[in-house]
Amino acid sequence: MSFGRPPGQLTFNPTPPERGSFPLDHDGECQPVMKDYLACLKKVRGNNDPECRMLAKAYLKCRMDHNLMARDSFKNLGFQDEKGKTNISSDKS
Repeated sequence: MSFGRPPGQLTFNPTPPERGSFPLDHDGECQPVMKDYLACLKKVRGNNDPECRMLAKAYLKCRMDHNLMARDSFKNLGFQDEKGKTNISSDKS
């Protein structure tokens, strides 16, 4: 039992992130894309808008290009449906 802790309270064991560390962009290399993405989220009030998803994809690509995160397939990052969505929307036009 820890001193000063209420009896019966559970302890918290932190776990590391699944994909490792996410270094900060100290040089601001991806800051313009990040600002565009945040402005998009504000404009659509947090909805999952396709325009914002493309900006999120551009931001992740920028981070990968500047070695701020490990290279990975966009499919593994949650962008597997983007091609299908584009084809469906262009068929309706």
